[in-house]
Parts: sequence; structure tokens; C-alpha cells
Amino acid sequence: MPSTTTASSGHAPGRRKGRRARRIVLVLVLALVAGVGYGAYWGVSTVRSAFPETKGSLELDGLGAPVEVRRDGNGIPHLYADSDEDLFRAQGYVQAQDRFWEMDVRRHTTAGRLSEMFGESQVDTDAFLRTLGWHRVAKQEYDTKLSKSTKAYLRAYADGVNAYLSTKSPEERSVEYAALGLTNDYEPEPWTPVDSVAWLKAMAWDLRGNMQDEIDRSLLTSRLGPAEIADLYPDYPVDRNQPIVDKGAVDPATGKYDPSATPTENAGDAGTGENADGTGTGTGTPGTGTGTGTGTGTEGGIDTGAETGTGTGADPGMQSQLSGLSDVLDNVPALLGPNGNGIGSNSWVVAGQHTTTGKPLLANDPHLSPQLPSLWYQMGLHCRSVSEKCQYDVSGYTFSGMPGVVIGHNDQISWGMTNLGADVTDLYLEKVSSGGYQYDGKTVPFETRRETIKVAGGKSRTITVRETNNGPLVSDRNDELGKVGKKAPVQSAAPDRGDGYGVSLRWTALTPGRSMDAVFALNKATDFKEFRSAAALFEVPSQNLIYADTEGNIGYQAPGRVPVRAKGHDGTLPAPGWDPSYNWKGYVPQDALPYEYNPDRGYIVTANQAVVDAEKYPYLLTEDWGYGARSQRINDLLKSKTKDGGKISMGDMRTMQLDDSSSIAKLLTPYLLKIDVKDSHVREAQKLLEGWDYTQTAESAPAAYFNAVWRNILKLGFGNKLPKEVRVKGQCLNVEPASQTGPEDETRKVRECGQRSADSAQPDGGDRWFEVVRQQLEKEDSEWWHSPATRTDDATKTRDQLFERAMEDARWELTAKLGKDMDSWNWGRLHQLTLKNQTLGTSGPGLVQKILNRGPWDLGGGEATVNATGWNAAAGYEVIWVPSMRMVVNLGDLDKSEWINLTGASGHVYSPHYTDQTEKWVKGELLPWAFTDKAVKKATEDTLVLKP
Repeated sequence: MPSTTTASSGHAPGRRKGRRARRIVLVLVLALVAGVGYGAYWGVSTVRSAFPETKGSLELDGLGAPVEVRRDGNGIPHLYADSDEDLFRAQGYVQAQDRFWEMDVRRHTTAGRLSEMFGESQVDTDAFLRTLGWHRVAKQEYDTKLSKSTKAYLRAYADGVNAYLSTKSPEERSVEYAALGLTNDYEPEPWTPVDSVAWLKAMAWDLRGNMQDEIDRSLLTSRLGPAEIADLYPDYPVDRNQPIVDKGAVDPATGKYDPSATPTENAGDAGTGENADGTGTGTGTPGTGTGTGTGTGTEGGIDTGAETGTGTGADPGMQSQLSGLSDVLDNVPALLGPNGNGIGSNSWVVAGQHTTTGKPLLANDPHLSPQLPSLWYQMGLHCRSVSEKCQYDVSGYTFSGMPGVVIGHNDQISWGMTNLGADVTDLYLEKVSSGGYQYDGKTVPFETRRETIKVAGGKSRTITVRETNNGPLVSDRNDELGKVGKKAPVQSAAPDRGDGYGVSLRWTALTPGRSMDAVFALNKATDFKEFRSAAALFEVPSQNLIYADTEGNIGYQAPGRVPVRAKGHDGTLPAPGWDPSYNWKGYVPQDALPYEYNPDRGYIVTANQAVVDAEKYPYLLTEDWGYGARSQRINDLLKSKTKDGGKISMGDMRTMQLDDSSSIAKLLTPYLLKIDVKDSHVREAQKLLEGWDYTQTAESAPAAYFNAVWRNILKLGFGNKLPKEVRVKGQCLNVEPASQTGPEDETRKVRECGQRSADSAQPDGGDRWFEVVRQQLEKEDSEWWHSPATRTDDATKTRDQLFERAMEDARWELTAKLGKDMDSWNWGRLHQLTLKNQTLGTSGPGLVQKILNRGPWDLGGGEATVNATGWNAAAGYEVIWVPSMRMVVNLGDLDKSEWINLTGASGHVYSPHYTDQTEKWVKGELLPWAFTDKAVKKATEDTLVLKP
């Protein structure tokens, strides 16, 4: 019998995988364990009561007409409505059915209110998030920036979420709420439109660019000089790894980007760009405007340290301060994944002249942190009849807690995203006193606000947030950050250091913007012109946007609010906040950002490589691109498949997404095979590499051995020479003090242990390190190949000596991990993925983790391969980022498009859709992606009607 219940959008009764989610309260964990002991209660009553109602009908206040919710065999919903507001109201209700715990945790993260749910352990994290003020800025956006229609959609979405809450008791929302109710009287507040907008701030934070590199460069100065640091941050290899856009230039006369123009070298001064509020066109003729990157800056500016050798230019106090900031950043839940090399993605689009369908094919697979449930929620949003009243017919990947579709297609266009990686953050040193901070020779009072942090089971805490003209003083949020050393890495003309300098953060996302408007504009765009107009609203985070349409066109647009810096300031090191010449001069004009439309080559690839050749583009986008290993492999595959009239099929697109060829293995293996290995056991392992094709399947023994060798090359050649602040936590070395001079003396060495979390330690082994090693390969006696003797190994002085030692260390490492018999070795046994529930699954005892988590799975792929199952070489082989979804869109027949999610539609443990897509994801399979009404009806297994 169909069921009928009533939902009200009135006041609800009074609740991702972050790196610090493991610290969530023990009482909640114990409550869940206790609940499990009740067996039938937890297993039947609580678990099943949280599952969504998917059949029959129910009433939903506020609807103007019925909305159909059709779910396929994987629980993926398609919604059918007669008005925009009904569509988004239903979206809020349905997402809350499947994912409200995730949504609630996420909004408490973005608001700095985790302590209200999880207690004392989250106070420091909340304090830092309050200092950044994500939710505060989101409210400013909602109040002052967003369009009238966007606000209406956000309100409708919130009404839908609240209608769900109004009919559910705590134990009916999820098992986690039932457990929480045993120890905490927490009740979820009504959802608000600002809760949805704030999620974009979290997204922007995890895709913020090079902040960690900025910190790391400064930390490296305690042991390395500028030349050595430059070795570790080589120039982008533009001649070998093709930028996204290889033609076009900014027209000096109009200041606009012209895809058909011919770029020139060093085109002059870029001017100031758009005004700091995002308006205006700026002045000046286009030029490089990027500065030198390593110079000493203006008077009173930054001193990069010693000129040669193992410099000591950065004092211990500054090291302590920046290390403290790095620790704080580690404590902020990374909702998308570890910031830096792993945050990336692949996307490419192929024009119809090169496809078997005669129309474009578009692929996308964002590389993000593995989490359970997946970050993505698949959904279709359909107006029964598209009109002015109901404008949407779109399907794709959404974020739970936010209306609209983020990546996907409508009935005329498709789009994908990868992280552009623009440098949109700067750290500023601030001369702080009791009266304020110093700026342009004067003391300026802080802007301050007080924030109260409520703590479950404890006393509320009040903090004071201080802001400079550059942004919030983030150093206030950590005791170590509040102290600086006796020296600071600045010129002698800098202000008296006194007790030290504070650190403030300037970030484009802390200025209210219109990115929420962009989501809806993308969803209903019908051609490239409308697509570009929508992209112009997508201010943060700055993403590469690729495009295809059913008419056969393909395109690319680089959107985003990207700062223009003064000459001499390239964003690679903290800047002196007291010096006005280091201020941002505005933003790169939107019309000057690169784009392509139907390029002659017939395809476009974006995979976090450089957007343009920096020498031929007038504005600095970043000094810290991905280094192009993945993008060039995709370009090479496309070029090979399309030469001599070859055509690319849907199957070819899927196969390319799974390509696991290792470019660093192809480079290094010939060197490894030439070494005359003395140890017979190591020689036996060396033979595994003979005839290897450099692919990294889960079953591959050569891949297992090579990656172990690669890890040990990095450790011996580079990792052991880095300061403790960037080495992995718990790994200890006997090192010579940085201040020591003269010949090495073992008796003067000190025990020094790494301090960085495992997923952000260095050397991480990504494609920056590919380039670092490539540049040193022909320097057989490079200092980087020097490694000291140990109790069991002689010192190395040459490349081949270090490589041989790495091969030996790898042999014994894998013997310990995988066994002496090399016939049993394979890459997947080392390279495993475990999906962990975003809260209790990372912190609970074994029983709780067994209930909530899934896996492990043995994976192929690897670091900086197209099938980017990333791992951090400094820490081990565990998978820490993945293609979080995969899609291939067929613009010739949208119903023949395909998609897959990492987990499933549901966030409810034991739901049949909790991880029902994971096995297919592991195997590289994709699901059919129905879009038209006929195809969706055919795929539908459950239908729920939401009635007014």
C-alpha cells in the first residue's frame, strides 16, 4: 500500500572526512558501542527507521504542485517539478533523506561549531574556523551579493531540508544521531540558506592553491639555501608538458584575451587589473608583472636567507611560527582532501571530428579525499516543461547541503571542472603591538570581534578575533604561533621585531562573491556565450572549466578572482604586512583570463598543469602549478589515438581514465637496470623491472618494487635533508644542528623527529618531485645524491650509489611488508584504499570502525598517473586521494553517457546504497546515466510523489 505522511517546513525539533575528525568525542564512540550491544534495537529499529521513504506519497508544505522522485536501482534520484522553487525544495528534502548527518557535520564545520556536537576536542578547530569566518562571509554574500532568484532557490532548498527534520525524531535521522542522543542533548537547528552558501567556502579552502608551499619554502630556509630550495621548486617544464592553452594572448589594445592572437615573450606591465572589489577594468598595458620570486624585495621586505650552502637565514622563531601555522592548517578538517599536490583532477573534451559518435565526448574525474559517504551525490533536476517558470533540466554531481548541480550536463551543454591552482592566498608578517599593527609607518588599530564557542558537555569559550587590512590574524589561534624568535627573516629596515611578528591571511574567498549565482547560471546555460558568462561569476574557488555542447562545439574557460601583486612579490613567501608596496593591486580582469573555443587540435585537456606559458602571459596566476605529468600523458594518448584520422569512442574515454602508466618509472627504470647490484637478493628484485611496461596494475610486482625504490630514493636523497617541520611525524633522524659549521661530527648530532601529518609531509612523491629528480639525473655527483653512512650502509657520493642503496632498502622493506617470496608481491597489497566514515569511522574503536567503514581494496594506479590513486611517499603507500567520481558525457546521445560514484547515494550504514557503486568503481566500470524522461522512467525502480 502506498504510504502517506505529512512533512512541515516549520521549525525542526530541538544535529567530512577531516584529518582531525579522529579526535571526535570518546563518549559518542562509547555510546555507539553500547548501542550495538542492544543488537536488535540497533540492527532493526534504528537502522531501518533512518532509511528514506522512496515509494508512495507524502505531503510537503510549500509545494505549488506535485514533485515526482524517481530512484533507479542504485538509489540515484531524479526529480520532476513544475517550478524552480518546487524543484529545489524537493532537492533539499531528498538530500536530507539520504545525507543529513553528513550535511549537519559539514555545516558545523563551515560555521566553526563542531564543539556543539562533539565537545572539547573540537574547540581549537572551531576557533581557527571562526577566525577565518567562513560562515560570516557566506552571510555577507547572501545579504549583499547574490541575485534575487538565487536567494529564492536557497530558501526553497532550506525549507525542504527543514520539512524532513520536522517529521523525524533523532533516532530516525541516522544511527549516529541515536548514539549522540545517549550522551548529548543536541538537536539540529533549522537549515538556513547561509548554511548552503558556506559550503562553497570550505570548497575554496581545500582548493586554495599554494599556501602550504608558501609555508614550506620558508621552513626549508632553516637547512637549505636559496639555490637548494630552487632545486626543490623547479620551473614548470613548458617545453615538455603542454599548458592547457597553447595559443592566444591578451590584446594590448583592449586588455581582453584573444584565443587567436599570437603570444609574445615578456609583454610588459600587466597594470593593476580589476579593482579589489571585483569591479572596473584596471589600467596599464599587459606585461609579465610577476617579479623575481626570490629577491630581497623592497626596503624592509623579506630576506630569503643565506645565499649559498645550507643557509640559516630564517631564524628559529620564524620557523616555530610557520610550523605552528602548518599544524593549525592540519587541524582544519579537509573536506575535499589534503591540500597541495593531490588536490587535482582530470578532465578532457574531444571534438566530434575525432569521435566515433560525430559529437563531442567529455570526461571528468576530480581527485579528492576518499570518504564515506562520497563527497558527491548524483541527482537529476528536471522541469517537466522548461519555461520561464521552471528553467532547469540538468543532471550530474551535487553537494549534499547545496542546491543545484556542480558538475554534469543539461539538455544542451556539459561541463567539467579541475582545480586551476591559482595563487589566491598570501601570508603577511605583521608587526603587532598593544595598540594594533604597523602599516606604512603608523600603528593601525585592529578590527576585532568576539566569538563564543559553545561546547557540548562543557563550558563555553570566548575568543577575540583580530583583523588587519590584510585579513585575520591567524597566528592568534595557536600558542606556538604567538611566539616568534629573536630574529626574523626580514631586511634590517623592517620594524623592530620586539617579541616577534604575527601572521595574517589574505584570501580571495574572504571577500563576498557570487559563486552561488554561478552554479545556477551553469545549470541553465545553453551555449558557450552563456557558459562564459556563468564562469565569470565563479569567483572562488578558481577552477578550470571545460565545455561541450550538442551542436558540436568544445571550449575552455579559466575563471576566478586572481589577485594582481606588486612587482617583486610573487606569492611564494610570506610578505611584510607593514609595507604598502606588497598590497594586492586588484584582480586579473575576467576578460583577460584565458579561454579556448574549438581549437584546431580538436581536444582540450586540463589536469592541473599550467594554464598558459607564464613567459607569454601578462599576469601571474601562480608559481606553483602541478607539473603536468598527468596532463601530458592524456595529451599524448589523445594525439596518438587521433592521428591519421583515428576516432575515439566512449570505451576509449573510459580506458584513458584508468591509465596507470608511470612517467617517473619510465624515466628512472633504465638507470636502475644499469646498476651492477652486488647483493644477490637485491639483484633478484632488480630483475622484476626488466621488460616492465611501467603500468601500475594492482597485480603488478614490478610496480610494487619500483614504487618502494622511488620512495627510498626520495627519502635518502631529499627527505633526510629537510627540516623536521616538513618531515612526517614520528620519523626520527640523527642530524647535524642547522647552526653548526665545520666538518661533520657524529658526536654533535641531535635526535630530531618529524612534525608533519602523514598526508602533507614532504617529499610527497608527486610530479613536482618527478621534476626535481629529473633535473638532477645527469648530475651524477650532485650534493643531493650524498647520503651519510649508517651502521649497515656506506655513505653515498654519487647517483648510482644512492640508487643502489635505495634498491637495497626497498628490497628489505617489501620483504618485511609482503614476504620474502617475490612471487607473492603485488602493488595492490601495498596500495590499499579503506573508506572511512567521516566521523566515528576515523576515531572509534575497532568494533565501531568495522560497522561504519568499508574495505580495504587493493588498487592499481598511483601518484601523478591518470588513474590518480594518490599516496604520500614520505609516509607510506596507503591511498589518500582518489578519482572521487568518474563520468563520460556523450553529447551525441546524452542517454548513452556514463557515470560512477566512489561510494553510493546513501549515508546510512547498512543501506543497500551505502557503498553499492564501490566495487564497480574499483574495477573501472561505469553505470548507465539516464537523462531523458523516457530513459529515466525505464531505469526507475522506486517512485515517491511529494504532494502540496
